[in-house]
Amino acid sequence: MSTVPPSEQPDEPSGDQPAISDEQWEAFLRESVEGGGAPPPKEPSARARMVARRLREEEAEAARRDDGGGRRSRWRRRPAAPQPRGPRAWTPADPPTGAARRTADGRGRGRRGLWPVLGVVLAVAVALVAVRPALLLDRLPGHRTAADDGHAAPSPLPAETALPSSAPGAAGPGTPTLAHPFRGSPAQDWADGADAIELPRAEAVAGLGEDDVALALRRTKEFLIATNLDPAVLRGGQPAKAMALLDPRQPGTLSGLRRSLSAPDRAHDPVDLVTRFDPAEVRPAGDTVKVRGHLSFSAGRAGQVKVRADYTFVYPLVRAGADDGTVARTVVRRALTMNLVDPARWKATPGKLSIERYSAYTYNNECGVHDGYAHPVFPGAGPTASPATGPTVDPYDRSRALGDRKPDECGEVTRT
Repeated sequence: MSTVPPSEQPDEPSGDQPAISDEQWEAFLRESVEGGGAPPPKEPSARARMVARRLREEEAEAARRDDGGGRRSRWRRRPAAPQPRGPRAWTPADPPTGAARRTADGRGRGRRGLWPVLGVVLAVAVALVAVRPALLLDRLPGHRTAADDGHAAPSPLPAETALPSSAPGAAGPGTPTLAHPFRGSPAQDWADGADAIELPRAEAVAGLGEDDVALALRRTKEFLIATNLDPAVLRGGQPAKAMALLDPRQPGTLSGLRRSLSAPDRAHDPVDLVTRFDPAEVRPAGDTVKVRGHLSFSAGRAGQVKVRADYTFVYPLVRAGADDGTVARTVVRRALTMNLVDPARWKATPGKLSIERYSAYTYNNECGVHDGYAHPVFPGAGPTASPATGPTVDPYDRSRALGDRKPDECGEVTRT
């Protein structure tokens, strides 16, 4: 309720004397009849009486509401502060008051209380998706799960630290497709690409420090990636990264590899060291190569560390330019021993590797073809080159070392 008087003028000028109430006027009349008393006050105008009566009635009504129970608040009227003329800009020293202040404060508290809650919910959602991506992927349009195809999701195998005692058991049923290129293969449970090449913990050996051994392990992994997993090399490119890791002071290594890449033949075939496919014939079926194997190291002569690698790589492929969706798998197993030597004791280039020995077997690959590429045989199609004359083997059997087999054998495979 405003305490500012109405804008209309009263019936009579207010003068210096304030208006009196009806009770005061009645008291004056009684004293006049009885005799004596104070001089007569100025009788209020009819307008003033009406205003005074309305004020009393409103105050009485407010008192009755307060007596109704509940929480009571005492409000003390204040005269309105004189307002300056003209507009005045708001500053931080002039916060909103009254209802505006309550509205602003309430809105601010609501936002401050809501954002922390939303932040917690978002963090929990991100953590769940990171741990189980299927929670999000399974709800995307067109996404198919392993259950949709009638096959259980593969369980990751523990890392291999030595040759297994036997071949892996039978894989799940089904034939490979573009969407599932490893279906029906033991490689479905293997790790993907470079992540499968795990480095053992380095230790000082043969007068070389722990850092030197760690470098030898790391460079050997880089060589395996550059010769067996580099997408450009798999599509028939040159293994430039691999050659950059080899010691140019090692007689015959780099020159022999260059010779085999430029003019391959039976005695000089880069597939013995590098996995390459003819891009005019085939292309990879996706970006994933399955890998299984292990690295180890040992001391050589003083100032030498030997790193031994034994890995099997599984490549899914489709015919170049064909849309029939037929997938073939070529399996390549490689064993090699790399040396890193102390250049202070041996004639060597610091940080470069030398190849002590290597051997390779390619499975589901045309026999008798030495053109610098591996040539897979697709399901339903017979070999087009020389017939297989060697024994029948399981390409996933890693229980025997490669040295136990003749390097020129070319036989048939029991599965791919």
